[in-house]
Amino acid sequence: MRSLGPFLRDAWYLARPYFFSEEKWSARGLLLAIVALNLSMVAMDVVLSYWNRAFYNALQDKNWDDFLALLLTWKVTPGGIMPGFCGVAAVYIVVYVYRTYLNQWLQIRWRRWLTKSFLDKWLADRAYYRISLGSGTGPTATLGTDNPDQRISEDTRSFVAEALSLSLDLLSNVVSLFSFVTILWTLSGPFLLLGVDIPGYMVWVALLYAVVGTWFTHLIGRPLAALNFRQQRVEADFRFSLVRLRENVEGVALYQGEVEEKRGLAGRFQEVTSNWWAIMRRTKLLNSLIAGYGQAAAVFPIVVAAPGYFAGRVALGGMMQTVNAFGQVQSAMSWVVTSYSVLANWRATVERLATFDRAIVQARAAAGTGVALAAASGTEYRLDDVTLTLPDGRALMEHASFVLERGASAVITGRSGSGKSTLFRALAGIWPFGEGQVQRPSGTSLFLPQRPYFPLGSLRHAVAYPAEPGDYSTEVIEEAMREAGLNILIPRLDDEEKWGQVLSGGEQQRLAVARALLLRPDWLFLDEATASLDPESEAELYAALKRKLPDTTIVSIAHRESVVALHSRRVAFQKNDDGSVRLTTSAIPAAAE
Repeated sequence: MRSLGPFLRDAWYLARPYFFSEEKWSARGLLLAIVALNLSMVAMDVVLSYWNRAFYNALQDKNWDDFLALLLTWKVTPGGIMPGFCGVAAVYIVVYVYRTYLNQWLQIRWRRWLTKSFLDKWLADRAYYRISLGSGTGPTATLGTDNPDQRISEDTRSFVAEALSLSLDLLSNVVSLFSFVTILWTLSGPFLLLGVDIPGYMVWVALLYAVVGTWFTHLIGRPLAALNFRQQRVEADFRFSLVRLRENVEGVALYQGEVEEKRGLAGRFQEVTSNWWAIMRRTKLLNSLIAGYGQAAAVFPIVVAAPGYFAGRVALGGMMQTVNAFGQVQSAMSWVVTSYSVLANWRATVERLATFDRAIVQARAAAGTGVALAAASGTEYRLDDVTLTLPDGRALMEHASFVLERGASAVITGRSGSGKSTLFRALAGIWPFGEGQVQRPSGTSLFLPQRPYFPLGSLRHAVAYPAEPGDYSTEVIEEAMREAGLNILIPRLDDEEKWGQVLSGGEQQRLAVARALLLRPDWLFLDEATASLDPESEAELYAALKRKLPDTTIVSIAHRESVVALHSRRVAFQKNDDGSVRLTTSAIPAAAE
């Protein structure tokens, strides 16, 4: 964990934008109202300090009338009207309730804004994609951040809640300190120490008590920030492992991989428990100090003030007010002691959000680098002197150029691992590593990967993605599904399921083809998008695409010669003698057009 200065700068960097955003006036208004209510509670504490003095004096004097007045109504004193306890308590309850209510209101508004801000930045310029690619080793490793889902969902919630709680609590304690230190200074009087009169001695005693307690608390609790940071990470890793198992249950079952999955999950959870034990041991030491500190603080001012009371210099009410004032001053000065655990957890949260934000900024700053995507002046897709590299800097293909002609279907072939899928991503304009230029002609392009993506929601939503389901009539969607061989699923269009798990691999790829039939792109790229189907079904789908989309140019990545025969041109990855890769283009004589 870093030093205090960078941590505070990160906290301010994360907190400031909301209060200067488009919601700034409502945010500031809510915050001011909460601050006013917090200060009102401090003011009532001051009033209750004087009330305690008058009340205990009435008890000492056995004055029944004053006792009832101070309890139920009010009493006129030389210093003014002293309200009764019932009235103060009623106001206190109202203030406390609305302070909490407005605090929660501000929390959800702030969290909503902060979550939207992170989502906007994370999704902009495909930062989410570059960050995911940069999570390994090599030059891009600094871009990686673990579990962005947790940072956006859990860490934003913790940041907002603890930021408000800690800042408002600190403000209240500062105001309490200045409010009660004068009272304590006046009540404590001078103290003779080694022949020297020390004025307001109980203020100095409270200060010394708080400084010693704070120093010991920091000494013992300092490792908690790093431990909490790691706990958030290992908890998220364990949860991700469970989600990954849930999403791949069929594969695990087919491989009979239950023992290995259990071993992996047990290992992840062992990291959770090991770190938790470290937190427990450190928290035990810290709580021992805080509990002892708090218990001593309860009796310490009474011991210090008792000599004056027994000597008759201070009445019972005066001593109780002194004890109360000492407690308020000591508590305010000991804010770090009592809040240390929360501070340590919040510091870890700030660190995670700040590193996530820096990763997003770094990824977006690099958005213009790598293979450039430009508008073509003609009707062809062009690859112009393109070099493709992996995230670790290793080159897959260097200085390659070729042309995809409009209307001429093409197939890209090559050995596994040669870089075909990376070229597919470069043609889509999403691969960020390399150099050169991809020139894309006017019109729409659709890229279908081998494993289709399924959004949450109905089957209708899944078929229409990325368009809105309402953009197509039911008849048009049903026709696309029939052409893709999904007749059996038509009655389930409005069912909501986890379609990525419910559908077989072949059905998933058929559904992706149905999307293409709906979207009717000018260029359709398929990265082994029919590899889960048998050759006969594959040929039927290509025939449907060519029949229903006669103006669409189809470009496929494939291994099967049966698929190659369905195209008119071949772009082949070939290895040179030195191990480098070159691209060659050729016509396919017996194209099945």
